[in-house]
Amino acid sequence: MNTKIILASTSIYRKEILSKLQLPFDCISPETDEKALENENAEELVLRLAKAKALAGAKLYQQTSQTNDEALVIGSDQVAVINGNIIGKPLTQDNAIKQLQQASGQAITFYTGLSVINSDSLQAHSIVEPFTVHFRQLTLEEITRYVELEQPLYCAGSFKSEGLGIALFDKLAGDDPNTLIGLPLIKLIALLKCHGLDVLTSQ
Repeated sequence: MNTKIILASTSIYRKEILSKLQLPFDCISPETDEKALENENAEELVLRLAKAKALAGAKLYQQTSQTNDEALVIGSDQVAVINGNIIGKPLTQDNAIKQLQQASGQAITFYTGLSVINSDSLQAHSIVEPFTVHFRQLTLEEITRYVELEQPLYCAGSFKSEGLGIALFDKLAGDDPNTLIGLPLIKLIALLKCHGLDVLTSQ
C-alpha cells in the first residue's frame, strides 16, 4: 500500500517549501477555527492548531479518498510574539506600518507548530519550532516604502523574509530558515521518519 503526503494548507509559501523535498503531495484546506483560547500562550496555540489542522485534513482525506492508501497529513500554524504579545496578520497597510514600527530595533520570535498524523491510525507526532528575527532600527520612510513595495498584509509580523523583508533585519536566529516562512523542513523530515517515511530513500 502506498503512503501519500497531504499538506493541510492552501498557503503558497508552505507549498513552495514542501516542494523542496521533491516528493509528490496533495493539498487539502482544513476548516479550523484559529482563535486563541483564554490564557493560551503562543506555543500552546500553534501546537493545538497544527494538530487540529492535521486531524481535520486526515478526516477530510478519509472522506474523499478514492483509494485505500494511507496518508501522512501535515498541519502547521505560526504566530509572532513581540514583547510578550502575540501579533497576527496586519490586513491593512496602516496596521503593517504600525507593526513594523513596533518591531523596529526589537526581536520578534516566531513560533511554528508542526504536526504529522497518519490518516489510518490517527497517530500524530508534533513539535513547536521557534525562530527569532532581530530588526534593525527602521525609519518611518523605510517602513512605509517597504510596505508599499511588498504589501505584506497577510503575513504575521508584516514582512516576507523570502523577499525584500530581509532588508529589515540585523540578524536571524534559528535552526532552519524555512521555519520563518512557515514550514520547518528539518523537523518535518524527522517527523516523517517517525512515521516510517525516509525522505531520501522514498524518492
